[in-house]
Amino acid sequence: MKIALASDHAGYREKEKLKPLLRELGLEVEDLGTVSEDSVDYPDYARRVAERVSRGEAEQGILVCGSGTGMAISANKIAGVRAAVAWSEEVARLARQHNDANVLALGARTTPPAEIPKIVRAWFETKFEAGRHTARVAKIEKQSGES
Repeated sequence: MKIALASDHAGYREKEKLKPLLRELGLEVEDLGTVSEDSVDYPDYARRVAERVSRGEAEQGILVCGSGTGMAISANKIAGVRAAVAWSEEVARLARQHNDANVLALGARTTPPAEIPKIVRAWFETKFEAGRHTARVAKIEKQSGES
């Protein structure tokens, strides 16, 4: 599975720590930046990941910024992207099971560093349950196509 990965300056260190874990999980990682802790605009990096996922060039995406929120908001502007901020393993599992989320947003400043690998593992170990959730996700997709 190919993963698109990006961060802003606040999430840079955590993004770098995630790459070995993702490879250990057997995932192909495309790092889309940033490349340092120098200040950058998070929407630019969220868009890079979201567009890769939307076009099917990556099956999943991971974004890391200060809180995860700005990245998720930006990514969710791209059709076909369902980005979720996860601050715990349970939230990561529920986002995958119930929402078929395809982009994980993490907060480097708001999530204890020891929890981030656990959240990422939970995300990739969890599959979409489908069933009653399928129609709900379809409504999300329909809404993303409306103006």
